[in-house]
Amino acid sequence: MQPARRDNGFMATRIARPEAGSIPTKPGVYMFRDKERRVIYAGKAKSLRSRLSNYFALDLPPRTLAMVEAAADVEWIVTDNEVEALHLEVNLIKQHRPRYNVRYRDDKSYPYLAITLDEEIPRARVLRGAKRKGVRYYGPYAHAYAIRETLDLLLRTFPVRTCSQGVFDRCRRRNRPCLLYDIERCSGPCVGAVDPDQHREIVMELCDFLDGNTKPVLTRLQERMKQASSDQEYELAAKMRDQLDNVRKAIEKQQMVSSEKEQLDVISFVEDGLEAAFQVFFVRRGRVTGRKGFIVDKVEDLDSDQLLAAFLEQLYADGDVPKEVLVPVDPSNAQLLQRWLSALRGSGVKIRIPHRGEKRQLLETVTENASQAFERHRLKRASDFAARTRQLKELQDWIGMADSPLRIECFDISNTGPAEAVGSMVVFEDGIPKRSDYRRFAIKWTEGPDDVAMMGEVIRRRFSRYLDDRDDAEAKRPSRFAYPPNLVVIDGGKGQLNRAVEVITELGVTDVTVVSLAKRMEEVFLPDEADPVVIPRTSEALYLLQQIRDEAHRFALAYHRLKRGKRMTRSVLDGIPGLGPARRKALIKTFGSVKRVRAASVEEIAAVRGIPRNVAEAVHTSLHEISNDRRAS
Repeated sequence: MQPARRDNGFMATRIARPEAGSIPTKPGVYMFRDKERRVIYAGKAKSLRSRLSNYFALDLPPRTLAMVEAAADVEWIVTDNEVEALHLEVNLIKQHRPRYNVRYRDDKSYPYLAITLDEEIPRARVLRGAKRKGVRYYGPYAHAYAIRETLDLLLRTFPVRTCSQGVFDRCRRRNRPCLLYDIERCSGPCVGAVDPDQHREIVMELCDFLDGNTKPVLTRLQERMKQASSDQEYELAAKMRDQLDNVRKAIEKQQMVSSEKEQLDVISFVEDGLEAAFQVFFVRRGRVTGRKGFIVDKVEDLDSDQLLAAFLEQLYADGDVPKEVLVPVDPSNAQLLQRWLSALRGSGVKIRIPHRGEKRQLLETVTENASQAFERHRLKRASDFAARTRQLKELQDWIGMADSPLRIECFDISNTGPAEAVGSMVVFEDGIPKRSDYRRFAIKWTEGPDDVAMMGEVIRRRFSRYLDDRDDAEAKRPSRFAYPPNLVVIDGGKGQLNRAVEVITELGVTDVTVVSLAKRMEEVFLPDEADPVVIPRTSEALYLLQQIRDEAHRFALAYHRLKRGKRMTRSVLDGIPGLGPARRKALIKTFGSVKRVRAASVEEIAAVRGIPRNVAEAVHTSLHEISNDRRAS
């Protein structure tokens, strides 16, 4: 297919237009794929035929035109109704993360107060990142210290476990509690001061309080304080008074914004032609329990109502839908969104614009927060975006590439001898690191300290995976190795460069430019060129290459240190036949140390749960052979 171009107002796309009669008129989801079979855009439609015909019009918006030009194929999936199409679209976007769909990213990694109900002895802790099943989350909070301040106020009233698993196991083994028990901020489940059921009751009371059901706690503490005072137990009454004060302070930290029965999310945003900033306030039982901010890359040409609709789809893709969603404008397909959200929640959900009262005032507060966040982001973006654009354009010109190097991969070797030699691959897309695509390689085939051969091994393994994965259209989520780079940067000189080019050519990989960056003079070597390209020290292109090279070096060195550290901290229990990680853990948990395992008899080792007699004999023999060898030496 020929590249897209415009001649006298007509557009010739590289994607072949499907015959109109072959496209169904039913609801469904469509996906545009590039020549590497990556999904670059996913969308839904009430009528697939009507929607897809719009992509082959004469005058497309610039961003839509860029997507169509990058596409090599389009396919669709028919659904029974629009709600199913919306649900499928959300899942496809989560799965494939298409390049040309609007992209949402948190403006920071927000911490949550998490109650680990999935553990035998639940604990309260600070967690970030993806949520996991069996854990109840509260927040998000703006800062981790805000969670710790809230916990500090509540632990005297709800003395739940907050220690790590290692501390808990050590206290249980020694039958001696930690300092938190002594200062009455833990009920001591590790030493049996409360049994697991009693501790879980305390945990559930804390969860009920954090859910906003605060009146029973206040009533209970007041009654206990009065009763203790009536019984002339003044120290206990003073303790209840302090707990009551702490609980009230914790309640004050949650801003009251509406009646206690309210459960709603308040969403607002500000935007320009390139990006938008969203703010979400989570209101539960009338109190603001958390807030979250997002920065949106407007890859698609969307109006405000379409942008809001797309944001709502992504925000509630993982559930946790409230009864009511307050927004500044009506989203497109509002009725469809309400039906979809109601299906996710299992009961009715309303999306509406507040026009007066406390809810309107709260929406204005959220809008002001979004405006301030966007202003901060724009000040940062103004310099970053301009610098990245200059860097990529200059690099393209200096190397002589036909297209801008939107995806750059850099490879480095960390090697201080034949042991623990490793390679690294770092990825920059649009001039910024894409850490989810970083890869590291333990050298397997190359013997001796041969950096050139090791580089060849790493390049071969990377591009062999690419060839294996690129045609795997059946994979639900293709490997990140399936995405080829525009530019490969080798950390090294001509030797490493020539070996990398030989391997790539031998594998039959095309459309990949390969260069190397030598550290001594910061010279850039090109294949089949005797003299290096000397990029000026003040060039943005050289700065980008140095940044990528340094990142690859850092990543390789970190992996090398990790492997070396594992070798140096290797236990004498490692390598004993039949003694895997679970059995090693059971031994250490039972005896407390390797020294005590060595002093134990075969019968004592075999008495440990999960250790067979033959494994116990192997452990006993191995430890005493090591001990005898040390004495002999």
